[in-house]
Amino acid sequence: MDLGHSISKLRTDANLTQEKFAQILNVSRQTVQKWEYGEALPDIHNIIKIAKFFNISLDALVLRSDGRIVEELSYDKKMQPAYEKIHDWESYSSQLICEYRESVEEGKDIEKYKDLINAVSKMPASRHKEQIADVIFDIILNSPQAEEYKYNEPSDLEHIKLLRPEFHYASQKALSADELESKIHGAWLGRISGCLLGKPIEGIKTSELHPILKESGNFPMRRYIKSTDITEEMCEKFSFRLKDRCYADTISFAPVDDDTNYTVLAQVLIEKYGRDFTPYDVSRVWTDYQPKLAYCTAERVAFRNFVYGYVPPYSAVYKNPFREFIGAQIRGDYFGYINPGNPELAAEMAWRDASISHTKNGIYGEMFVAAMIACAAVCDNIEDVIMVGLAQIPSTSRLYEAVTKVMDDYKNGVSEQECFAKIHQQYNENDPFDWCHTIPNAVIVTAALLYGKGDFSKSVCLAVQTGFDTDCNGATVGSVVGIMNGAESIGEEWTKPFNGELETSVFGMSMVKVTDLVATTLKHIEKGSQKA
Repeated sequence: MDLGHSISKLRTDANLTQEKFAQILNVSRQTVQKWEYGEALPDIHNIIKIAKFFNISLDALVLRSDGRIVEELSYDKKMQPAYEKIHDWESYSSQLICEYRESVEEGKDIEKYKDLINAVSKMPASRHKEQIADVIFDIILNSPQAEEYKYNEPSDLEHIKLLRPEFHYASQKALSADELESKIHGAWLGRISGCLLGKPIEGIKTSELHPILKESGNFPMRRYIKSTDITEEMCEKFSFRLKDRCYADTISFAPVDDDTNYTVLAQVLIEKYGRDFTPYDVSRVWTDYQPKLAYCTAERVAFRNFVYGYVPPYSAVYKNPFREFIGAQIRGDYFGYINPGNPELAAEMAWRDASISHTKNGIYGEMFVAAMIACAAVCDNIEDVIMVGLAQIPSTSRLYEAVTKVMDDYKNGVSEQECFAKIHQQYNENDPFDWCHTIPNAVIVTAALLYGKGDFSKSVCLAVQTGFDTDCNGATVGSVVGIMNGAESIGEEWTKPFNGELETSVFGMSMVKVTDLVATTLKHIEKGSQKA
């Protein structure tokens, strides 16, 4: 059908005579007749008038097909994501085994669903797997507590406070301005050094770590692993990839790491929202100041939940099988830095931070660390520091029980070797759940602090050579001992490799000087003192 026939059909379908149609277009009847017989073509002005009159597109009039309609129908209306391309940390259905283990640890009565969860976990990534996983999430969320469960582990601050034990430690030191600056500087240097010590071997198992250290003359560990320690023979012998790692003799600044990113991000949080920040403020800083890929496990889930509109504390719960992993425990240091001598406030700030991504012992881990660091600023007794940390978490929790057990063993004369052997007997470093859970790593931190006896080098080395989350534990222990003893206690062999500079993934802070971080920390402490 040509243009003339199209015009004729549109006119006759509308019950219009040629004469009437000509009047509408303000042309002669003969002109309409010539168009319809194909003897002439309407100019563009009249084509537009015809299309508007009949309420059709120009494509439909001239080409007899509507391009817009064709384009609209060119894709499948039943759109769905490529499930196999979704990262495991962002796919709840891929973490059902982790969810089951976590829920059992929390005392959920879900044994009867074990076979179902195992079966669904083996399904290939698909829409159906996601749909069934959604049902499983709802079932677990609404499952009752097992009657025989002996722990009481609330996630809200009010009930946490009601279950705290009492502990009073020795009188605090009054710090001069110079002493405070040294301690804050020591905290930053200690965290960065401890992180750098564990970073090149993060993920290694002790079955390979210890032989590597022995072959390089560094066992018991006492220094950084260097690239010159690693031979071609070792690279071929061990399954852990040893080449192209971040060794201390191959850098000129401390490289990006989530263990240091979070400490810088907490400083940004206080700078932007002040000391009275809310959990929601934390979520805003996360989405505003770092990309998604900067976050792992529970933090990645929380970030995803923020984007979907889940605000704290729901962001910590919704489809989050990592809710008691170590992520929050590595985020509490700055709240200890800015509250020297005030462990309770440090722990409260840590709760506000942790509750956006974690529950129960995941939250307690951050509160425990923040309180220890705040105490260590004014106390040089390691046992008291640990007890002050424990005094901020429920005495009815699994974390409290595990840390207390290590403390009791230490007091009862259990040797260093026996202590760390017991940790490996109780927790399986080959199981990703144990490797990344708060409790095993908090126990390692505790043991490293006790048997390190306040010596920086020994403490961070014990934390790292034990395995599990090496950079996290090295960094946490480094913070505690660094703030306790000050910058002067950390030898140049630890600080020289990074030359006082730290790289981060925090927007606008790609490279920062440690001295600038210290200065801002002191400013935040001063603001807290003025407010008090």
